[in-house]
Amino acid sequence: MSPWDQLNEPVTYAIPFFIAALVVEMLSLREPGSERKGYERTDARNSLVMGVVSLIFSGSARVLALFGYALLYVVSPFRLDPHDWRVWAGVVIAVDLLWYVYHRISHRVRLVWAAHQVHHNSRYFNYSTALRQKWNPWFEILAWTPLPLLGVPPWMVFTAFSVNLIYQFWVHTETIGKLPRWFEFVFNTPSHHRVHHASDPEYLDKNFGGILIIWDRMFGSFRAETFRPTYGLTKNIDSTNVLTLQYYEFGALWRDLRAARGIRARLGYVFGPPGWEPGSLPGR
Repeated sequence: MSPWDQLNEPVTYAIPFFIAALVVEMLSLREPGSERKGYERTDARNSLVMGVVSLIFSGSARVLALFGYALLYVVSPFRLDPHDWRVWAGVVIAVDLLWYVYHRISHRVRLVWAAHQVHHNSRYFNYSTALRQKWNPWFEILAWTPLPLLGVPPWMVFTAFSVNLIYQFWVHTETIGKLPRWFEFVFNTPSHHRVHHASDPEYLDKNFGGILIIWDRMFGSFRAETFRPTYGLTKNIDSTNVLTLQYYEFGALWRDLRAARGIRARLGYVFGPPGWEPGSLPGR
């Protein structure tokens, strides 16, 4: 099997599971009297389109990153054995920690948020939302650069990240309530991830973990679900156009930069949190 096949194999095998989960969830949300929003045709269609197109962009980014990671791997004095299960466990955990760091940055640095916000701009929360992916994966690619420097083979980096993404699919649902306490304590769950997708002030910028929620518990970003979240952005985008949903925030950032006076204000708009303005408290 070639490195490219190894890189894509986990996602390929997961696609039938994604489709089955979508169908089962759609049927369960048709029950009368449910307070859950379920699926809205245009919103779900847009999420699916974004997911399909993101495969092209992310695939292209991975091809380019593969060369960069290979260079870092060649100059690294370390070599980890991909045949050792302990190495795999360590890499999966390392990828999850790096995902937490990247994910938290993507909510607190506006330039990175401009790419990431598309995953949050649906006012619905279901398995189609999980497929609502960005077309700008470059910041994410940079997050994994420490791994080849530590001796992780480049194809192994992408495989471990694919495992991380596959895990995160099932937590995008309102059809699963709270799970056993021990599981909720260690792992990311639908309950935790509903909080993450909320625009309510009490829930904002919480629960960044991918597979493990213990990072949030350790670094002070955990919030338990105590009431049903309001999904979407604090200032929702009034459009159903896929291009607008993908790139609106980049346009807004560019307008702020053009109107900004001085380098300090420009740096604040780019690297400050979403909603930052000169002389104001940060917010979104």
